[in-house]
Order: sequence, then structure tokens, then C-alpha cells
Amino acid sequence: MKTFKMISVDIIRESKEMQIALEDGIVINQENTSRSWILELFIDQKYEDFFNELKTSGELFKAKVVISYPENEPAHFEVVTYSVKQIGDHLSVLLRGTLKRARRKYAESLLSDLIEEGLTGEELLAKFEHDMKTRPTLKRDE
Repeated sequence: MKTFKMISVDIIRESKEMQIALEDGIVINQENTSRSWILELFIDQKYEDFFNELKTSGELFKAKVVISYPENEPAHFEVVTYSVKQIGDHLSVLLRGTLKRARRKYAESLLSDLIEEGLTGEELLAKFEHDMKTRPTLKRDE
């Protein structure tokens, strides 16, 4: 097994993206035959109802995760909520699923989207640099 530091996580359901504020998080590659991964989110209790509903429903959803360094490309997972437990004033949420391979790199897709929007020159550069840091969902990912 290999573990990685989780920098950020966004939950994507029905084409809507919700950023989850992390206190801490890890990503575990189980390196098994089913190629499964576990995402552990250590988060505020305000998310308890949300994740308990996902656990109860067994809904498969997408998670966009930045691993190790903020400037890394987000990894896309398809996951289910496996466990929701209180730890002190926080929650430990375990998500279990598989890594989905992205066909295009984020930077290339972002640049293409910005050019399609008609941005050029300094405006294009400023928006590109901003979006590379904030990582909004791209049109192709919706």
C-alpha cells in the first residue's frame, strides 16, 4: 500500500461541485487486484448529515482530489461513502473507490476553455494563472 497527503477534495454530484474544507486527509492506494483506493477525510462535523446520506444511499459519486502538492493535477475518483465516524470535534469519513484516468491534462484543457471564451494576451495569462491555482471544474469535466 502507498499513502499520499490529501491537499484538497471536491465532491461532484449531478454536475455540481462542492469543495470540502479539510482539516487533514490521506489517500491510500491499496494496490490490490481491484485497483481500489481509500480516501480519508478529517473534516468539520457540519458535513455529517451530507456524508451519512451518501453512505445510506450507497450512491456512487465523483471526487476530485489534489494529492501531495497544491500545484499537482487533480486526480479523479469514483467512490462511495464507506464510513462516517466522529472523532472529538471532527469527522473521519472514509470513501472507497477507483481512480479514473484523465485523458487530457488539466492545464491543456483549461487553456483550451479560456481561448474558447475569447481571452487573449494579459487577460488570458492572468485568468490562466488564477485558475491553475483554484482549479475550477472544466467544461469537459461537467
